[in-house]
Amino acid sequence: MIQIDNLKKSYGSMQALKGISLTIERGQVFGFVGPNGAGKSTTMLILATLLAPTSGSAYVGGFEVTKHPREVRKRIGYMPDFFGVYDNVTSEEYLDFYASNYDIPSHERKEIIPKLLELVSLTEKRDAYVDSLSRGMKQRLGLARSLVHNPDVLILDEPASGLDPRARIELREILKELKTMGKTIIISSHILPELAEMCDVIGIIEAGEMIASGNVDEIYARMQGQKVLNIRLLDRLEEAMEHLGALPSISNLTRKGNTLSVGFTGTDNEQVALLAQLTSAGLPVASFGEASGNLEEIFLEITKGVGS
Repeated sequence: MIQIDNLKKSYGSMQALKGISLTIERGQVFGFVGPNGAGKSTTMLILATLLAPTSGSAYVGGFEVTKHPREVRKRIGYMPDFFGVYDNVTSEEYLDFYASNYDIPSHERKEIIPKLLELVSLTEKRDAYVDSLSRGMKQRLGLARSLVHNPDVLILDEPASGLDPRARIELREILKELKTMGKTIIISSHILPELAEMCDVIGIIEAGEMIASGNVDEIYARMQGQKVLNIRLLDRLEEAMEHLGALPSISNLTRKGNTLSVGFTGTDNEQVALLAQLTSAGLPVASFGEASGNLEEIFLEITKGVGS
């Protein structure tokens, strides 16, 4: 559904994109991960036909974005990372205005808009003025706006930025619903663990380069073959730290309360042997297990030294 080949964008001597390539299949949810200035928004603007690349190509639904922008716009719903202020316009009028821009007849708009408001849980706010809505409600209304023409592809730039935890959860549930409807979604965010929950594939971009892509497990497997173990003890923490610190398979030993986190290089059998060593030494191990990798850890590990 989305194909990007060696995409580059330069502003004078500054390279915002340095030749990124990726493929997003129909119905996939792709999470774009990266810090400010990494190139996420630039890529999304190009896909949305709002910015021309310096070189390379990008296709949406088989149409090249610079050669067939009108065809691309019919197939995408773009939600930028900011929401315009609208005075004296209700939520319903706001959606009606945008739907009319897509030449949707009035009688169809009357059917579509209530359904969209229901999808984003804003039915009770249909007559509320847009500028009176909370940030979370505005984000959901912006998402409804991007859906007025029933696009195949959604391009969502930082949709959860600045939202409180409850609003983030509400937005995440809406995106899950859209996924079940078969929408292809590309979403950027700094809220990395949430992307792991909702995305099929993630791509990590740094300094204009795509430095890793795949599902979370695939990317985590690239991290030097090292596991992170969490070991919680009832007491004798200092003794346990001394014991672990002497082992060649242990690195990056840290303590938080009664839990020790260690980097462990070894097989599953060696992991079992480590637990046996601790218990044989009489150390009161309350729990012992492998920490599941999260996107924060993955991002920090993979981007070490990139762009510096």
